[in-house]
Amino acid sequence: MRHPVFQSVLAGAMLAAAFPKAEVAGLAWVAPGLMAVAVLGCSPRRAFWAGFWGGLVYWAISLYWLLLIPVAFWPVVGWLALCAYLALYHGVWTWACLRMLPGTGPVSQGEPGWAWDRGLARLLTLPRLTRMAWMVAAAVGWVGLEMIRARLLTGFPWNLLGVSQYTLLPLVQLAKVTGVYGLSFVMVWTSLALVVAAAGMARFPGRRGWLTGELLVPAAVVAVVWLWGARECYRHLSAPSAPVVRLALLQPAVPQTLIWDSREDEARLRRLVRLSQEALRSRPDLLVWPEAASPGFLRFDSNVWHAVSGLARASNVWMVVGSDDAEATGTGEVAYYNSAFLISSEGVIKNRYAKRHLVMFGEYAPLARWLPFLKRLLPVGEGFKPGAEAVHFEWPLTAAGGAKVRAAMLICFEDVMAGLVRRSVAADTDLILNLTNDGWFRESAAQYQHAANAVFRAVETGRPLVRCTNNGRTCWVDELGRLREMESHGGGEPPSIYAEGWHVAAVPLPPQGGAALTFYHRHGDWFGWACVGATAGLLGWSYWPRVGRWKARNGSQN
Repeated sequence: MRHPVFQSVLAGAMLAAAFPKAEVAGLAWVAPGLMAVAVLGCSPRRAFWAGFWGGLVYWAISLYWLLLIPVAFWPVVGWLALCAYLALYHGVWTWACLRMLPGTGPVSQGEPGWAWDRGLARLLTLPRLTRMAWMVAAAVGWVGLEMIRARLLTGFPWNLLGVSQYTLLPLVQLAKVTGVYGLSFVMVWTSLALVVAAAGMARFPGRRGWLTGELLVPAAVVAVVWLWGARECYRHLSAPSAPVVRLALLQPAVPQTLIWDSREDEARLRRLVRLSQEALRSRPDLLVWPEAASPGFLRFDSNVWHAVSGLARASNVWMVVGSDDAEATGTGEVAYYNSAFLISSEGVIKNRYAKRHLVMFGEYAPLARWLPFLKRLLPVGEGFKPGAEAVHFEWPLTAAGGAKVRAAMLICFEDVMAGLVRRSVAADTDLILNLTNDGWFRESAAQYQHAANAVFRAVETGRPLVRCTNNGRTCWVDELGRLREMESHGGGEPPSIYAEGWHVAAVPLPPQGGAALTFYHRHGDWFGWACVGATAGLLGWSYWPRVGRWKARNGSQN
């Protein structure tokens, strides 16, 4: 496995295994280092392609569930196109790693051995401080590219490297300060130090100091982060008990093919009402239906509206219902929205939230105004319009007379978008409520990956996150990032995250006046943007000698 492409592909496969479902999280502390070292001694072009193929393997394995979307042909095309696009970032990273390391350009073909092996030998002969600075620069570059990926072309911040550690609560607390990007930085830095130190001990067994050199500083940083995070966990766990809000969360597990089949609308509605009646025995403060649970348009389908409003009145319960919605525009056209409605115990609509971040080619077709045929690729007809603003739903807390619960609303994959969630949460927000439908991807790793990504939104904002899914991890996440256990009903024995059922979440509320805002919530992606700027500066600096030589050569010719 000494060929750079083979080693990079191996690293990509290891990286994929670090995420759910395999979830061998330790592999994420090794894979980036293997991928970077694989291209040492290569030409810049070969370094890019080695990283690209490693990235392609990583994304092809991680996103296999896109092939399960129940639409003919297009899921395969979309899967290949998306994986190839995302693999470009890995190619750019391995190219940048090579570009930022002095003294390890491409080796000549006449030198014996494999190119990457000879390049590694050159790396190990560089001064230790130079090697350590390169590791930090490579980690900065990784985060810079994650930041760009999370924003370019509407953004795809799925499975950022730090997400793989979502179960390690002390490390996860770093997201309160830097967002998930800080954890990605520490992991890449440590990975490079591990691989270089291991290579140094193997190549020069008589020399000592590799572990206390390259590894000492990143290991100390990891230890400090862990101890600080453990302290944060202890402070949270030792806090006095708080009043709780009880939410009954329905998981109807309706297959996506039936959601698109209008002939099944009546059966879907009966299933939802039956589950609701079972869940209402737990006497919740709020009954929640997931994304697009309501068959048809809640406001305009009389059968659906009578069933929902009648259920709210008869049970004296407030409800949040996911449903499509429509409004007439000023031009006489109709705009469609993926929405959530707040319904009072009197059966009256009190508020509506329209999803703001839509999924490209899932909910809208880009450039459809100029290329109308693209709408034919959509599984949802004409497609949706994005909502205009963040919305909070408020409902009374039964156990505390007059008190109200205030929830920031999200729909679908919006709980993966760190910036959007941060803008949705205010100082007086009690919790975040996300309605989603992972039934598009049948019984796959998508449901587990989605929940793992969402964990960091609770930590970053310091607010509990409640997730109500049609099919997936219906759960709630506390401020530490713990996926909390709930009362679960239905789903079979043993319970399955894919099965029909309902759950009761008892979520502690912040103290009166609101919980303190985290550093990340106040300052946003300061760390990520600093890495973007530093990466641009480092790459520009690496080209400066070449520019100087070009000027000198052209000046002498003139």
